[in-house]
Amino acid sequence: MIINPRREKGEPELPADGMLLINPAEAAAGQRLGKDRDARQYFLFNSRLALVPAAHPAGSFFIAGPAVGAPMAVLTLEKLIALGARRILTYGWCGSLSNTLRIGDVLLPTWAISDEGTSAHYPSTSRPQSNTATRQLLIEGLRSKGLQVHAGPIWTTDAPYRESIAQVDRLARQGVLGVDMEYGALIAAASFRKVDLSAMLLVSDELWSGKWHPGFRTKAFKKKSGEMLHYLADFCSRVSAL
Repeated sequence: MIINPRREKGEPELPADGMLLINPAEAAAGQRLGKDRDARQYFLFNSRLALVPAAHPAGSFFIAGPAVGAPMAVLTLEKLIALGARRILTYGWCGSLSNTLRIGDVLLPTWAISDEGTSAHYPSTSRPQSNTATRQLLIEGLRSKGLQVHAGPIWTTDAPYRESIAQVDRLARQGVLGVDMEYGALIAAASFRKVDLSAMLLVSDELWSGKWHPGFRTKAFKKKSGEMLHYLADFCSRVSAL
């Protein structure tokens, strides 16, 4: 390739474990969380990067974001990998295509139907999937807190305003649970670069009825999203200590 991701002079060397936060609100909260843990702040494209030092009792890990949309998410992921990331946990929102998956539930995507333009540039001989061991640990931990947790395939699209009733019905019949804008590209790039990636998505809206039912504006949703972010940070600390 003409351009390859690399660590430049003065850029930090990252620990293996960390979080990539998709949405601006969670990314801003993640930076505040990092600051509370004595993290050093860095710029990262149109994103931000916080590095919790190894001397902190929580252990060293990174927090990056925002990275909305497949191209930006993968651009950010590539740089994180070049800086040393090897086990990445992504956190964002998704829409539900199934009446079993409701606003406020958690979806841990396995594989993706990619309807975006980035993943095709990261070919694979097999279907890329999230890290099985990490996904199972997340399932057990979240369910122990009484949360509704689902695992399964997701549809990743570049065009949320072009999601038709026919598409949603067809994909739902195939067992696809949710829809987002990043996961399919992220898991393809992670597989290509041979790093582990897992994702935790909070259901922010429902499409399965044929009408759009948003829930991300409510106080209850925002509160739960904050709780999920703190849970993931604690999870990341525990994993990095192993």
